[in-house]
Amino acid sequence: MPDHPTPSTSSAADAAQETPLPKILVVDDTPANLVAMRRLLARSGAEIIEARSGNEALAACLDHEFALILLDVQMPDIDGFEVASLLAEEASTAQTPIIFVTAAFADDMNRLRGYSFGAVDYIAKPINDVILQSKVRVFLDLYRGKRQLRKLVTELDARNQLLEAEIIERKRAEEMVLYRATHDALTDLPNRALFMDRMDHALARADRSRQLVGLLYIDIDGFKPVNDRYGHLAGDRLLQRIAGRMRQAIRRSDTVARLGGDEFAVIVEDVNTAEQIVDLANLICEAVKQPYELEIGGGEQQIVSIGASLGVALFPEHCRGMPDRREALIRAADTAMYTAKKSGKNRVVLAG
Repeated sequence: MPDHPTPSTSSAADAAQETPLPKILVVDDTPANLVAMRRLLARSGAEIIEARSGNEALAACLDHEFALILLDVQMPDIDGFEVASLLAEEASTAQTPIIFVTAAFADDMNRLRGYSFGAVDYIAKPINDVILQSKVRVFLDLYRGKRQLRKLVTELDARNQLLEAEIIERKRAEEMVLYRATHDALTDLPNRALFMDRMDHALARADRSRQLVGLLYIDIDGFKPVNDRYGHLAGDRLLQRIAGRMRQAIRRSDTVARLGGDEFAVIVEDVNTAEQIVDLANLICEAVKQPYELEIGGGEQQIVSIGASLGVALFPEHCRGMPDRREALIRAADTAMYTAKKSGKNRVVLAG
């Protein structure tokens, strides 16, 4: 008795097809029955795998996916019922259709027992070739349909994954475009457009909460001489360092924006007193004026010092009765900032 199941193809033409042939497992311990079954199934369009015992059948199911199993009930080692029971317990073979081949076809108890183990049909010995081929044809058609469906589902899953990846990439690109449209390219701070939008939202929230909003307008003192002396690259690096210090000085609820050149603005929310806003302004002023170590080219380092003039305006105090509260607040903060510059620079002035 061979150690392994024996494959037999139905025809050379079928074997040459690109799509793998469906496989039928024929299990019978009588060689003559295997030969007869092989002949009957020669034109079935399937690859025939033969097993001469229940153990061989189980081993074959580990190596192959079968469209159908033709299983002899009476075998010496483990009978067909036991084989069917073991196959039903495995997820990979639980759905494989099994036709029992038996001489005890009339035994209703055996038939019921076989159905309980997952048999889909019975064929009585001696085998009627017309009945066999008809039943086999039905299950091969079902298998081909399932295989085609699996292929389509796999292709659909692959397309869906590609589509999801494209959607994610497109969304990421759109978010990046939106981010770049609303943030300063040099400092990565919100730009003027986003600053205006956040101002509107801050004033609307303040209306509901009855809290103050502070607006700080900031102009950097001494930036132009640094830019002129050491070049635009050093000036850009200085602006990036200034932006970083402002980020560290403000709270998470605040917004610092670059309006252009060396002008910045801060929106201060969630405060109850003007003193809190002025204290934050002084903290920013102190942070900005600390010396900076800049690389000015060729690896050379240079210590530079600058300052900041800050104008502070308050909502609603400095825009009561104004038709455009945002513009009124901006004008008040801007005017206070110019007062700070005229008063000696590097200081905080609260709008009058």
